[in-house]
Amino acid sequence: MLRSRPVSEKKDTYHILTYGCQMNERDTESLAGFLQQMGYTASTPEEARILLINTCCVRESAERKILGKLGELRKYKLVRPEVVIGIGGCMVQQPGMSERIRKEYPYVDIVFGTHNLHQLPRMLEQCQFGQVVEVWDSEGEVTENLPERKAEGIKAHVTIMYGCNNFCSYCIVPHVRGRERSRAPEDVIREVQSLVAQGVKEVTLLGQNVNAYGKDLNRQVSFADLLRIVNQVEGLKRIRFTTSHPKDFSLELIAAMAELDKVCEQIHLPVQAGSNRILAAMNRGYSREQYMELIGQIRRAMPDVVLTTDLIVGFPGETEEDFADTLDLIEKVRYDNAFTFLYSKRSGTPAAEFAEQVDAEIKKARFQRLLQLQNRISLEHNQAIIGSVQEVLVEGRSKTNKELMTGRTRGNKIVVFAGADYQVGEIVSVRIDEARTWTLLGTMVSK
Repeated sequence: MLRSRPVSEKKDTYHILTYGCQMNERDTESLAGFLQQMGYTASTPEEARILLINTCCVRESAERKILGKLGELRKYKLVRPEVVIGIGGCMVQQPGMSERIRKEYPYVDIVFGTHNLHQLPRMLEQCQFGQVVEVWDSEGEVTENLPERKAEGIKAHVTIMYGCNNFCSYCIVPHVRGRERSRAPEDVIREVQSLVAQGVKEVTLLGQNVNAYGKDLNRQVSFADLLRIVNQVEGLKRIRFTTSHPKDFSLELIAAMAELDKVCEQIHLPVQAGSNRILAAMNRGYSREQYMELIGQIRRAMPDVVLTTDLIVGFPGETEEDFADTLDLIEKVRYDNAFTFLYSKRSGTPAAEFAEQVDAEIKKARFQRLLQLQNRISLEHNQAIIGSVQEVLVEGRSKTNKELMTGRTRGNKIVVFAGADYQVGEIVSVRIDEARTWTLLGTMVSK
């Protein structure tokens, strides 16, 4: 059945709901760019002509939340039948999900996956003639010439590669994002230069495993090489990257970080567990001993490096001894911060079929013990730099106190201090006067 008003007749407003990681947020920027090229402007869900959901599927709780939200969007369709509802991203890429959406949510106009988001303009035109369901099984080549990004603020994420080849036993990402594909260095640099021309001062290079960058290109270029190239971009002040897989973190990369002035001394290095038995079951590709040796190499090259990590509590088969190994590793490494997750089954992953699932109450108790330990260490790290003077990139007004400014150190620690709006985008010197678990308070001083 034809719509009462074809999409192409009125190009007005859109709204995108985004779930998941920084990669998803970057994909949303591309979707918004396509819509803006077509003449749409951002709006609220209540007023938008096009409503899109960009999905995540790392945990089943996220999937339930997204499907619930998709059900809620039907109310907009009932009031305004001309509204176009679309859903795409990682969740949709799972086997059988697109068919489920088609049957259970027939009012959804467009269903697409992670590999064909660049087809959005065509799908919008086609959906006026009926529901469009397009989920590509194969990732294909990297798509360039996406809409030129409009920078918002002084920081931006730049995707340098897509997909993952690691197949950790708990992770769905390789199944929905495909194999590793690197962008050409010149395309990455072109995007960074465009962002800097718009006022961006700091970029974070994104990939599921940035350390694997360049391995699939038909030229010899490593992630360390890419950092050296990006470091030469005039006007750029800081470079960060995420996420790094420990098994691919090379000595060359450590050397590059130590020598390049714009690359911040901060590394997110997910360990997930401190037990060799659990690491093997996770298919992580390294041992506890190898990980600790890597930490030593990093700290010898960069003594003041700030380290953060990811940890999974209650992985199938985790014993109290295994958990004690994780606590011991945290004590030895002394991370500045850790993102900690309770293990939950993820359909389609090997770990979901493991027999020895850990009791929920045991997982929760262990989770609290780990949080208490890490919070203590995080506070101790912050207290240790009281009295020091830190380089802070000013980001804007503090969200909690509009009379103060906020920014981040090279180690990515949040600092709140008295300053002025004209300093946004500048690097200032701030003496640290007070330390809290997640925030530092300071006073700006002369260099």
